Amino acid sequence: MGGNKQSLLNHLQSGLTTVCRCWAITRSDGQTFGFTDHDLELRFDGLIFKASTGLTASAIEQATGLAIDNTEAMGALSDASVREADIEAGRFDGAEVRAWLVNWADPEQRLLQFRGSIGELRRAGGAFHAELRGLTDLLNRPLGRIYQKPCTAVLGDGACRFDTTAPGCSEEAEISTVTDGTSLRLTGAEAPEEGWFERGRLDVLTGQAEGLWASVKRDRLAAGGRELSLWTGVAGVLAAGDRVRLTAGCDKRMETCRLKFSNILNFQGFPDLPSDDWVMAAPKKSQANNGGSRR
Repeated sequence: MGGNKQSLLNHLQSGLTTVCRCWAITRSDGQTFGFTDHDLELRFDGLIFKASTGLTASAIEQATGLAIDNTEAMGALSDASVREADIEAGRFDGAEVRAWLVNWADPEQRLLQFRGSIGELRRAGGAFHAELRGLTDLLNRPLGRIYQKPCTAVLGDGACRFDTTAPGCSEEAEISTVTDGTSLRLTGAEAPEEGWFERGRLDVLTGQAEGLWASVKRDRLAAGGRELSLWTGVAGVLAAGDRVRLTAGCDKRMETCRLKFSNILNFQGFPDLPSDDWVMAAPKKSQANNGGSRR
């Protein structure tokens, strides 16, 4: 749990306490931020927990069994800590959160009270409200196979097992022009054919939007480069000169898995699954309905 838990419990039983709360937020890009509701900075676990950030938290609701632990953190938007632009860009979505009860007179006396992730994040009146979800929230996710014709895997994940860094699957390019944040013109991407990156992914490698990504809607060849349209755009600001990485798109069809990626052994769909029309089939004189292959 970190720190001296028993010493903190003895301190709490003394009747005269010097305690505060501390939070550590670790984003998916690896950046970690520390906050405290104390009036001075605290240091432990190699982190600096900043004071005067306006960060407060409601009471943590915890229960035994598989009930979900929930709480909420609120704070002022600040250029030095949590910026509005970063929240808008989604950099804090799903970030890991840890919360301690700490004796500010001796930070080694502390107790880890909460560990989870940021759920819903709202902005209003120059402040943010972040829902904090406990570890048991992951148990709410549906598990198991889905029986459908298209593949249910995501290109490159544990079920697909395709190496997205393979030659021809991933290309780096440079943005030459940006229109409305969703239409890009690129130079340097030498994919074999038009539409190669449709339904694929664009990751931003440099610039203000570094670390963000978007899904590719359309991929067209153009003189001296490629023209891309994004489904929703990148929340950060894209600009000419930014470097991006393009990953080939997959439309989830068996033919695409076999011909484009040579990965048919890992195809996660059921292409021979009968359609709704087959359920309503009736005997006919014109042809045999013998239950044979429908392919």
